[in-house]
Amino acid sequence: MPFRHQIRVRYGECDQQGVAFNAHYMAWMDDATEVWIRGLVPAGDYREFGWEWMVVRATVEWQSSARNADILDIDVGIVRYGKSSFDFGFRGSVGGRAVFTGRSVCVSVKPVELSKMETPARVRALLGEPVDWAVPA
Repeated sequence: MPFRHQIRVRYGECDQQGVAFNAHYMAWMDDATEVWIRGLVPAGDYREFGWEWMVVRATVEWQSSARNADILDIDVGIVRYGKSSFDFGFRGSVGGRAVFTGRSVCVSVKPVELSKMETPARVRALLGEPVDWAVPA
């Protein structure tokens, strides 16, 4: 099951065309993953698994625009697992209207030292099976 995160687009996040500025989408994607994963872990600290993640590549494709005061629903789920990497997939919508799709390619790292590591089985179990979404590769 994907996780749904909601944000309200603020006036200051919109450009001169009156739509949400493109750079904000990646910040919202990052926020959605952080809220989701913290919610899966007791006390909200995923570092208790001896694990963190780093984004190594991110893509966004827009289907329409979010505007000031819109409630943007961001669904996030795992779309691919590798040995030490995994991909978050995103689908954003306003009132059921598709706004964007995105993908963050991530690598598992050890806290503090940030060296690459295999994604722990316990973390995979918490994140669940990959969802079958068409998101940019």
